[in-house]
Amino acid sequence: MEFHVNGLPAYVYTGGKALDPAKPSLVFIHGAQNDHSVWALQSRALAHHGYNVLALDLPGHGRSAAPALSSVEAMADWLWALLDAAGIARAALIGHSMGSLIALEAAARAPARIAGLAMLGSTYPMKVADALLATARDNEPQAIEMVTAWSHASQLPRPSTAGPGVSVHGAARRLMQRMSAINPAQLFYTDFAACNQYANGAAAAAAVSCPTLFIFGSKDMMTPARSAKGLTASIAHGKIVMVEAGHALMQEQPDAVLDALRAFAASLPWS
Repeated sequence: MEFHVNGLPAYVYTGGKALDPAKPSLVFIHGAQNDHSVWALQSRALAHHGYNVLALDLPGHGRSAAPALSSVEAMADWLWALLDAAGIARAALIGHSMGSLIALEAAARAPARIAGLAMLGSTYPMKVADALLATARDNEPQAIEMVTAWSHASQLPRPSTAGPGVSVHGAARRLMQRMSAINPAQLFYTDFAACNQYANGAAAAAAVSCPTLFIFGSKDMMTPARSAKGLTASIAHGKIVMVEAGHALMQEQPDAVLDALRAFAASLPWS
């Protein structure tokens, strides 16, 4: 489904269902160099179990028009503009990696519109290693290879992945390569720099009062759970769920992630 935000096309995947204002709404926000498809298994399942689903493509990613936005704050403002265009007054925000920072900032900016906040593969500060940041700027194909290797817990797919013959690594690599082809203007570097420069996380976390869920991969090398202790302490009422996965936890453990999100959505105060 396509909307227009600030005069430019913005795409959201609705899980094969029409949006219904009477249903509770779940908004899925992807991470760096990704698009809505990283949520395909979870978003479609929840769309078929009573929820509005809006799995969005951020500007410059997937089917949403370029340019990419260069700050988490700008992406949070864009998110609310998109939900206004879609007629969604209140929602639960679900973000992965960079998307979790966008969800956090958006929740702090409009607390009355938030039913719940779920942060996957998150940490704050979300500093990017100097070597990876420089590689993303100077050699994006190599940065894609680095992140593909570091985002997964093992070379072999887990039993709950999409099925025999599916390469989790290959799918992740190909998606990032496709984002480069769609938007060759240093997209990975722009995304990583936005994560690296985001400085409002502590204040935003302190302002969060809605139900909150953290889902961490126990073998995450990109945003290890131990690095998020400050974040989880700032949102002390948040529930923590660990799954045996790396940073790409939605693909490596799709059923475990879906189960956690389904239970969280069912627990929220929608009215």
